[in-house]
Amino acid sequence: MHTLKKIAIVGPESTGKSNLTESLADHFGTAWVPEFARYYLDLLPRPYLPEDLPTMARGQLAWEAGLHRQASHHLFCDTNLLVYQVWSEFKYGYLLPSLKPMIHLDAYDFHLLTDIDLPWQDDPQREHPHARKELFDHYLNALREADVPFAVVSGSGEHRLEHALWQLEQAGIACSKV
Repeated sequence: MHTLKKIAIVGPESTGKSNLTESLADHFGTAWVPEFARYYLDLLPRPYLPEDLPTMARGQLAWEAGLHRQASHHLFCDTNLLVYQVWSEFKYGYLLPSLKPMIHLDAYDFHLLTDIDLPWQDDPQREHPHARKELFDHYLNALREADVPFAVVSGSGEHRLEHALWQLEQAGIACSKV
């Protein structure tokens, strides 16, 4: 019997979270959880509102629970509810009360915070190209305040993946391809 390690990849917009998550899952031959908000927003026939965030958060958790059963050794999550916390605080100036009880960062064995060293990639769902440093600092402070294990991942392409693998190895989360 093995213990499944859950790793959340978090960070500002356009910092390579999705690519890194999928690359890590491929490396370890396991499942990964896509970002539910992208799916939800693609289907939403209007601009999103604050009350959409808890719906998206529940969707993210449901996808995570479903893919948890398909994972082997590791489950890589492209975002977790820290992203909703930071987004709520940044966009609306406060954490939506309905989000707070859903956020359990200690449910993850490790967080990888993606650095802002990649060039901005335009995307209709991305909103704040000018605020990446401010958002990065917000994530960094939130992870420190939550007192959960995390590391910053930087570099581009294969170097970013190698840096993430090295950080996971240093943390004792993963040491080789399973």
